[in-house]
Amino acid sequence: MITSRISEDLKQGRRSLAVVGLGYVGLPAALAFAEHFSVIGYDCSQTKIEALCQGADPNGELSSDHFQQSNIVFSSDPDCLQKASFYVVAVPTPIDRYNKPDLTPLLAATQTVARFLKPGDYVVYESTVYPGCTREDCVPVLESVSGLKAGVDFWVGYSPERINPGDKNHTLSNTIKIVSGWDETSLSEIASVYETIIHAGVYRATTLEVAEAAKIIENTQRDVNIALMNELSIIFGRMGINTYEVLEAAGTKWNFLPFYPGLVGGHCIGVDPYYLDHKASQLKYHTQIISSGRFVNDSMGGYIGKKAVKQLIAMGKSPVGAKALVLGFTFKEDVSDIRNTKVADIVRELQDYGLKVDLVDPMADAQQVQREYGFILQPQPQSDYDIIVLAVAHEAYRNLSTATMQAWGRPDTLLVDVKGLFRHQRAELGWAYWSL
Repeated sequence: MITSRISEDLKQGRRSLAVVGLGYVGLPAALAFAEHFSVIGYDCSQTKIEALCQGADPNGELSSDHFQQSNIVFSSDPDCLQKASFYVVAVPTPIDRYNKPDLTPLLAATQTVARFLKPGDYVVYESTVYPGCTREDCVPVLESVSGLKAGVDFWVGYSPERINPGDKNHTLSNTIKIVSGWDETSLSEIASVYETIIHAGVYRATTLEVAEAAKIIENTQRDVNIALMNELSIIFGRMGINTYEVLEAAGTKWNFLPFYPGLVGGHCIGVDPYYLDHKASQLKYHTQIISSGRFVNDSMGGYIGKKAVKQLIAMGKSPVGAKALVLGFTFKEDVSDIRNTKVADIVRELQDYGLKVDLVDPMADAQQVQREYGFILQPQPQSDYDIIVLAVAHEAYRNLSTATMQAWGRPDTLLVDVKGLFRHQRAELGWAYWSL
């Protein structure tokens, strides 16, 4: 049984908290906890740890000020975890090449934590998973490696992350946090720990599975709605109707939902629905709406690339040897994250048709782009492009002048404006124009 309150022990400095995985989710949580508790920040990447020890966030989300006066020790040595009693696991949960859940990082982190698990310890997962994963996949590993029994010797919780990269308004502290626990007592303890850093308060889910499901449907809902907008854009495109103008008109009704067409990549919306689809298939149910939405959104990069080439041919130009500029490569605006970016599909499509593509993105890391995708990131655009694809709505591109754009192109350039940023400047540009 629980002999002392873990939340009080953490506050009094009698025990330590460890965050396993220091990416977009784990690092903000670790630094927030470190304002109140003794914290161990563990990540298997020595390069990342070296940057964090210098007060630099490799993700570019947090300034050096966030590292000041924090009671935290960063380490890539797993032995550092033996000093902890409350573990927060925040490692990535990607998909494999077949769009199936890849639990390798999660189970590896679970095994690492289990090596140091002691009676009275807590393990809380923040990684996005399908309902049942914590209880059915993670807990058996914790028990097998540690030799301890969940609910008797140690306690488990699940608190889904709600970090939105690039969003400076909805932060960790001002966003309600869902928490869940193995039982009522452990739920109360876990909630008390998170209430220390979540000013907006916590929501106590009734079970681990409810908390897991709540997270997985957040992004599934967005994925399905964006897929609807993308499908509408394909239909309207065949009718010669601009989708963004349709949405502006429809948005005058008070209950119209503000979703827009676009590329769906990254590690959340483009991944999480596959986890739910996987769980559904285990239950002998074939998803209809979810899988259809994934098909539509995963196809959009190729669709945009093909559409650009068709427009170029309709203008009397051959795609072979034509010059294309693609502005933006990250999975969304104003972030450096290139994981699962669908801009890669646009680039490959253009290259497959024989175009020479220059890729520019002020937010992305050139070495990472080349290592993961094989593309060379150019420092600046050149000129005389036959096609300019404005793929990601970075602030730098939202503020572009038409004069700057024109300097990159030709009198007969085609602008492929994925997010419709320049739809009101079409006449001023004097170019052929296409957007979703």
